[in-house]
Amino acid sequence: MTSDTQITVSRTIDAPARAIFDVLSNPERHQQLDGSGFVRSDEKSNRIQQVGDVFTMNMSGDHMGGDYQTDNHVVGYSENALLAWQTAPAGTTPPGWEWVWRLEQQGPDQTLVTHTYDWSKVTDKDILQKVSFPLVTQSDLEDTLATLAEVSAGS
Repeated sequence: MTSDTQITVSRTIDAPARAIFDVLSNPERHQQLDGSGFVRSDEKSNRIQQVGDVFTMNMSGDHMGGDYQTDNHVVGYSENALLAWQTAPAGTTPPGWEWVWRLEQQGPDQTLVTHTYDWSKVTDKDILQKVSFPLVTQSDLEDTLATLAEVSAGS
């Protein structure tokens, strides 16, 4: 589903929610999952454990002139059910876009995973002129879910 301010994709994955959450809550795994190709590596971040955690990622993209870092501020956390973070250029306050992962157990070995990229809270006119939302496409998010399905099945 795509709107003017968010993209949401869902997929049922053949793995329990705890296995999927284990992958998602580990920033070291995010480069492996990333369907957009922007994530290069984790900057020695700890496992996500609660709202308020911040993890830093090394990124690269033409939209930022090459290599850069992001700080990701965790704004939603419920073990085995929800992870959400707002992303900002390192050292700055998040300008309003966020990534949300919802996990719904569908039986002992299946989980419905819904991934949302939401930029509805971005209100800064300069950012809206500079950044051409969405930077990540529905296809990129679907690729991320496909990779998550592969790596979660083996976890």
